Amino acid sequence: MNIELVPALEIDIDFAFEVKRQAMGEHIKSKWGWDEAFQRSVHEQRYIEKPWFIVYYNGEPIGTVSVHHLENYVRFGEFYLMTKYRNKGIGSYILKNFLSECDKNTRVVVLEYLKWNPVGALYKRNGFEVTSESDIHYFMERKPKSH
Repeated sequence: MNIELVPALEIDIDFAFEVKRQAMGEHIKSKWGWDEAFQRSVHEQRYIEKPWFIVYYNGEPIGTVSVHHLENYVRFGEFYLMTKYRNKGIGSYILKNFLSECDKNTRVVVLEYLKWNPVGALYKRNGFEVTSESDIHYFMERKPKSH
């Protein structure tokens, strides 16, 4: 697969928001409804808090991911693909390559996701385990696998 992760720029914020809307809109609407101004505000805050990447597939931007290298672990998040690219193995491919690099560097990976989001199955298939939960999120961790 011809996948490339390119550091996001300030000008990519609108694309990143649209990808989030496509990937998370229904999950957010089902619980709280979609308040455009609020969602945009949250998105803008998260966009400046952590490093984002634009996912390119065959040279076309199709999604986002945030990979934040911290002292004791790597935080994986904001992993969204445009609707027409989901359920084609692209997300699994990206996640497996990322986890392989984390294994090589013996890095623990942490993430969180909305409890009613089916993406949890992808994370469980790739070795993540729930470490805690809130009313709305599962928090997961994956320890590095030895080669």
